[in-house]
Amino acid sequence: MYFYDWTMILLIPAMLLSLYAQYKVKSAFSRYSGVRSAQNMKAEDVARDILMRTEVDVPVERVRGTLTDHYDPKNKVLRLSEAVYGQTSIAAIAVAAHECGHAVQDARDYFPLKLRNAIVPVSSIGSNLSIPLVLAGLIFSFPALVNIGIILYSAAVFFTVVTLPVEFDASYMALRILKKRSYLSQDELTGAKKVLDAAALTYVAATLAALMNLLRLILISRRR
Repeated sequence: MYFYDWTMILLIPAMLLSLYAQYKVKSAFSRYSGVRSAQNMKAEDVARDILMRTEVDVPVERVRGTLTDHYDPKNKVLRLSEAVYGQTSIAAIAVAAHECGHAVQDARDYFPLKLRNAIVPVSSIGSNLSIPLVLAGLIFSFPALVNIGIILYSAAVFFTVVTLPVEFDASYMALRILKKRSYLSQDELTGAKKVLDAAALTYVAATLAALMNLLRLILISRRR
């Protein structure tokens, strides 16, 4: 059966990395959320200033939750979570600057972001239907269903792979702007980098998990 198979061993490294990444991001965010920046600027003010200086006309809004920060390319809105909006900490400013990076990417037609946005519908379908199709194909001995499921899951995997350069570039841009405009000192930038690096690790873990699961599906399909 799919759920009880030796190939599950392939998922163990990804699971361990995912747990470690979650620990790192929570630990780093918690640590630097307690360190106020010397400039004492609120995260949303830093975000608005970055957007103004980069000539990106995007509003900054508050959204409920913790670490729910995101840039909405469809509605052209940058949303900061309750743990970031109104805060002057190094962590809050780092996260706000990172989301600004996505807004700048969108404004400048950054290709990996455009590609990721374009494949969202297919990726969503792949995430929801791939495993049920594979299972149905295995149960009813219908190889075509298994193959369709694998193809759909490949689209979801491709989405996670494309996400990596998008996130890395946004973090690189954020740190560069924070340094250039002196929103954070050199010592504070070290903390900001730790927060963003920890967040990036979660995407690496997600990509590894997706790739290992795809490999698992392929191995299972070849044995049937």
